[in-house]
Amino acid sequence: MTGRASPVLWLLLLLWGGMSAPSSPSPPAGLLGRVFRYIDRHQDEFVQTLREWVAIESDSIQPVPRLRQELLRMMTLAADQLRCLGASVDSVDMGSQKLPDGDTLPMPPVLLAELGSDPQKPTVCFYGHVDVQPARQEDGWLTDPYTLTEVDGKLYGRGATDNKGPVLAWINAVSAFRALQEDMPVNVKFIVEGMEEAGSPALEELVRREKDRFFSSVDYIVISDNLWISPRKPALIYGTRGNSYFTVEVKCRDQDFHSGTFGGILNEPMADLVALLGSLVDASGRILVPGIYDHVAPVTDKEREAYEAIDLDLEEYRSSSRVEKFLFDTKEEILMHLWRYPSLSIHGIEGAFDEPGAKTVIPGRVIGKFSIRLVPHMNIPVVEKQVKQHLQQIFSKRNSSNQMAISRTLGLHPWVADVKEHQYRAAKRAIKTVFGTEPDMIRDGSTIPIAKIFQDVIQKSVLMLPLGAVDDGEHSQNEKINRWNYIEGSKLFAAFFLEMAKLHQ
Repeated sequence: MTGRASPVLWLLLLLWGGMSAPSSPSPPAGLLGRVFRYIDRHQDEFVQTLREWVAIESDSIQPVPRLRQELLRMMTLAADQLRCLGASVDSVDMGSQKLPDGDTLPMPPVLLAELGSDPQKPTVCFYGHVDVQPARQEDGWLTDPYTLTEVDGKLYGRGATDNKGPVLAWINAVSAFRALQEDMPVNVKFIVEGMEEAGSPALEELVRREKDRFFSSVDYIVISDNLWISPRKPALIYGTRGNSYFTVEVKCRDQDFHSGTFGGILNEPMADLVALLGSLVDASGRILVPGIYDHVAPVTDKEREAYEAIDLDLEEYRSSSRVEKFLFDTKEEILMHLWRYPSLSIHGIEGAFDEPGAKTVIPGRVIGKFSIRLVPHMNIPVVEKQVKQHLQQIFSKRNSSNQMAISRTLGLHPWVADVKEHQYRAAKRAIKTVFGTEPDMIRDGSTIPIAKIFQDVIQKSVLMLPLGAVDDGEHSQNEKINRWNYIEGSKLFAAFFLEMAKLHQ
């Protein structure tokens, strides 16, 4: 692959991706105008750097030596890129990861980089990650996922939008000031990791350890690991849902059974498990666990008005999502159930036969996996207790001779920011300068644990400033970032630096 699609692939990806994003306003005068022109003139170089980053299979999910070496190579490349800016970079050793079979793999380092220490300037710290989810072309990608391929202004490749593109956009913005030999308006720090997709093990411990060192001079923290709610209109994110992940195991014995020999004379674990999972949520999406909604923050009139103001074309959103019908018919209902109400998702069954063909097996032991996205003011231990009581009650009614065990394997809190803080005001002004419009003020239905960690440990303002469009397909096949979003996003970060400097003065 050369990074350009064949005519057939070009047509397929064009149909897949829809129309290109709109053009941007005329560049401003003065320093910012010169920075914008520099970014425009060097955009092909910036795309080439993204191509080099995407080419590295920095998969943190699959714990195998080859991929771990790729991940370490990605961290080295990112460190080199930061050093090229003139930043000092500390590559923090995170130790090793112990695997279930007893083997170990090296953990990728966390990069702590800083550029500038002027006490008269605010210090903005950017968080990002350069690891990715697994991707194989045979899973439905139209191109090689690790070869950045441009079609009609869309840059397809694993990690393009999550999160290599946004990390590079920050670097691009800083590099523009450096190339023009202009003083940075702010002090900049970077914390870049390589295990976000695998749950960021040990990152919270590092943040706590560095609270009074690396983070002591930080005034503001920015995360760009999200998407807009629109394909065209930029957004600022002020809240995310938390997550409680559960497993429920039903076991008869460690070996499977032949259905001709044992079918009809025992309680089958799969039947028990299906009944348990089916008791969790109804066809309208409502969670059936008693008491689960008791501590959900009530909706205020002001909040309803905020949802009404968000730019969302429901038909376009449904079409771009390739969903025939959503559970709700209005924009406000859909947004509230995405962002400010809890949801329960069933993710899979371990131990079940899932290969092609007709294998007449009764699994002797199965594990169901599900999660609940949490919202203010839900409490993780309370939710765990409610889930366990509910499943135990359902299981007892079946009078099964099997054994059941329920475990919570993950508990992450929701996060909400104060949109009146300085950096939200600066980001709004920067978006207006670059995109010519006010941003949508939105929440995100996913979970980004580091935001809550930063907020609680460092106790500084956290801003989520996304670059990607709603149709970028993060974690999915044919992930992409629009060239327009990537380049204009680089300008956005440059404008944000200047706006933060103004507000600080």
